[in-house]
Amino acid sequence: MRRLIAIIFFVTCFPTIVLVGTAIYLGQGFKARASDQYDATRSVGKVVGVANPDGSQDENADQKDWQSLFDGQSLEQWEGKEKVFRIQEKSIVAGSLLKKIPNNEFLCTRKKYGNFELKLQAKLIGDGRNAGIQFRSKRIPDHHEVIGYQCDMGIMGSRSIWGSLYDESRRRKFLAEGDAEKTNTATKVDQWNRLVIRCEGTRIQIWVNDYQTVDYTETDEGIEKSGIIGLQIHGGKPAEAWYKDLQIRSLE
Repeated sequence: MRRLIAIIFFVTCFPTIVLVGTAIYLGQGFKARASDQYDATRSVGKVVGVANPDGSQDENADQKDWQSLFDGQSLEQWEGKEKVFRIQEKSIVAGSLLKKIPNNEFLCTRKKYGNFELKLQAKLIGDGRNAGIQFRSKRIPDHHEVIGYQCDMGIMGSRSIWGSLYDESRRRKFLAEGDAEKTNTATKVDQWNRLVIRCEGTRIQIWVNDYQTVDYTETDEGIEKSGIIGLQIHGGKPAEAWYKDLQIRSLE
């Protein structure tokens, strides 16, 4: 009798057990897929929230990591000769269009930077055709020169050297340059050009108006990996180097 009751109970309840089990299984599968989708979305969000290597910002990029090096009004974060560097139209202007530049001059940050990404806009006007941005550099005591890497600005002959990597007062040579034709095309003569300099460990990258001119790896272990940032006007014919919108973020 008991066996008969058990059989009847099993036959009667089996469909319900199957339905409940199926529902639980499907529910767990849906939950897992939903969780996977959330993780994927969160991962994409992390990528979107970071500035692109060329300095352009995605619409939802987080701006809090970037710090201004120049507010358009004060040079408190910098040191250099007031007769050479001035503030004009919310820009830092070096040099003169009226007289020859006696020698190279640099306006330097008071703070040192190691691993960083720097973005700014710059232009060079006048007869003199050379300037640049120093980084991981240091001043030579009792001298107008500095030692370190330079992101070059200017024209050499008929060739643009914007975005070339020069070693100022050290090896005194170009360490890396972009393709001549592509660099010429990317450069806007006598106009604002957008520059991005990225240093991380031994790797140095430079972009001019979204064109990457340099991807250089330093092989000399004795080269310092931190230093000041400096804005240059080159000695020579009358010229003005203009710099604005300077922002930096640490990659430490």
